[in-house]
Amino acid sequence: MQRRNVGASGLTVSALGLGTMNWGQEVTEEAAREQLRLFTDAGGTLVETAARYGEGQAEAMLGSFIGDTVARSELVLVVQGGTTRSGSRRLDSSRRGLLDSLDASLSLLGTDHVDVWLAPSPDPAVPLQETLSALGVAYSSGRARYVGVSNYSGWEFARAASTASFPLLVNDVEYSLVSRGAEREVFPAAEACGAAVLAWGPLGRGVLTGKYRGRIPAESRAASEVWSPYVEPYLSGKPQRVTEALCTASRGLDLQPHELALRWLLHRPGVAAAIIGARTPQQLKEILETSGAPVAGPIAEVLDEVSALS
Repeated sequence: MQRRNVGASGLTVSALGLGTMNWGQEVTEEAAREQLRLFTDAGGTLVETAARYGEGQAEAMLGSFIGDTVARSELVLVVQGGTTRSGSRRLDSSRRGLLDSLDASLSLLGTDHVDVWLAPSPDPAVPLQETLSALGVAYSSGRARYVGVSNYSGWEFARAASTASFPLLVNDVEYSLVSRGAEREVFPAAEACGAAVLAWGPLGRGVLTGKYRGRIPAESRAASEVWSPYVEPYLSGKPQRVTEALCTASRGLDLQPHELALRWLLHRPGVAAAIIGARTPQQLKEILETSGAPVAGPIAEVLDEVSALS
């Protein structure tokens, strides 16, 4: 698997990252272990997790695999801090909340440091300087080798990067053929600050696999009461037209839709890695077979045009 430098740093990561958001919920411990084994065997290094995933189960699972299924030295751990406030879905970005979550993550992961630690989405109730102070402590203490943020807009990232006394290396945001809003501000801001984008949701929350064309599979997320609001925005309108164009182009190239979608994304400027989240080892295996070759010029132009920001 291709390795890439992250922004203006010496950190290298695999072009595909393994997301663990579903571990402990949709993904059992056995399946998670198999996913990690398949991922590292394919040359993957970047594993993304968060204190809130599965209420800590994802980190606990991953920690139990490190040293057994895979050596710590073979992984680049990207961990998002912050825990959900009691009775609220909002993440706690206070200094106390962030640093408490970091210490808990280190304990569950069984390591003395993470490679990249991310502050969650901006909390309007917490001053930016307080969030940055927590990132600064993590960075200066060595508990995090690099730091960054998640789901910051372009101007929010630029303000944070210009205020911090240490480098912000990453902005972790949604980006795909059906979600290109990050191109307006996020990518230019990251480039100007020597940072890079980690793209979550690179398969459009699953729709770019083509599995939702004309139907909603019974076992899919869109059929789930919990997950359907997450997928539903991409099942109609422009995202549907983009998906149809992708499927048509992939047939002509004898590729699966997810392969073409990933190949398009991985050659977009500023993308350090695409974070993939599979529900089963088989799904992950199919994704890992994606070639890193760029999309042919005419096909790339068609995909760019049909998915362009309006």
